[in-house]
Amino acid sequence: QVQLVESGGGLVQPGGSLRLSCLASGDIPTIKKIRWYRQTPGKQREWVATITNGGTTVYADSVKGRFTISRDNGVNTVLLQMNSLRPEDAAVYYCNAERYFGAASWGQGTQVTVSS
Repeated sequence: QVQLVESGGGLVQPGGSLRLSCLASGDIPTIKKIRWYRQTPGKQREWVATITNGGTTVYADSVKGRFTISRDNGVNTVLLQMNSLRPEDAAVYYCNAERYFGAASWGQGTQVTVSS
């Protein structure tokens, strides 16, 4: 199994920045990709960004150019640097691990609030 713990959320003004972290533990070698999603009340969970084991990154159009996903393998952490934040970026952010085999894993989420 893989366990994921997100952190780094908080309150930020529009135009500000936050950096989210997703710490993975457990069966790390089974992880194929890590994705960030976000969800607001009453809406479906929205995909934000993906990073693969090979380092390939993909972004949703809504965050392209503002968000950067990266990883620090040494500490089993995937980061999401969020710049130029907008009110519509406010959500609970979740990380997800797609595995080569075994069930996918989700973290518990971290709240991001963008407000003046």
